[in-house]
Amino acid sequence: MVKICIIIPVLNEEDNILLIYNKIKKLKLNFDILFVDDNSKDLTRKKILNLKKVKKNIFYLLRNKRKGIGSAHKAGISWCYKRNYKSIITMDCDGTHDPKYIPSLIKKAKFFDLIITSRFKNKNSLKDWPFYRKFLTSLRFHVTKFILNLTYDTSGAFRCFNTNKIKLNDIVSIKSNNYDYFFDSIYSLLKKKYLIYEVAINLPFRKLGRSKMNLFHITQYFYKLLLIKFRS
Repeated sequence: MVKICIIIPVLNEEDNILLIYNKIKKLKLNFDILFVDDNSKDLTRKKILNLKKVKKNIFYLLRNKRKGIGSAHKAGISWCYKRNYKSIITMDCDGTHDPKYIPSLIKKAKFFDLIITSRFKNKNSLKDWPFYRKFLTSLRFHVTKFILNLTYDTSGAFRCFNTNKIKLNDIVSIKSNNYDYFFDSIYSLLKKKYLIYEVAINLPFRKLGRSKMNLFHITQYFYKLLLIKFRS
């Protein structure tokens, strides 16, 4: 039985579907891939379904509208728990998350409950990013650290869940559904005494497609930080 599932949320990522699959298949792992699609308007669905026809390890979860990246992660994680996967990897489809790190994440899952990745342990991790994106990412990291006293890179989606350790309800009960889900989930799981380990990665700037984050998501992120702080 396959014990590893890689969850990849997608929204209008037609240029990246085959690229990410071809990178992952080079790994010497027995894995399934679940694409969670928030009703893409381009050829994303067609490319996934064509791939699914010829690859038995490809699964597709279509949602009827855009419900948020955090919501997509929770939906995919719930799907995996119901099918008893031992390890769950979550990652972006935009080419910034290199699958070469997946074996390291899975190895660490033998000893920890949640393994996350960090863009701040390597000084040159973001070297090809435009200044404004690098500044925004660094600002988010330092503000989160200051407000919630979290030293982790809490906004990254490249993670590994040990399903033998983490209870599903402790993930799906997290109320955040957009980009705030990423820091909220780490904060919540730490409060529940789960063991978290951080792996350093390099993160290239995306080459194809467009980022889905907008001003609303940024504002919501910082608002949720303050909300959690004053509720604690």
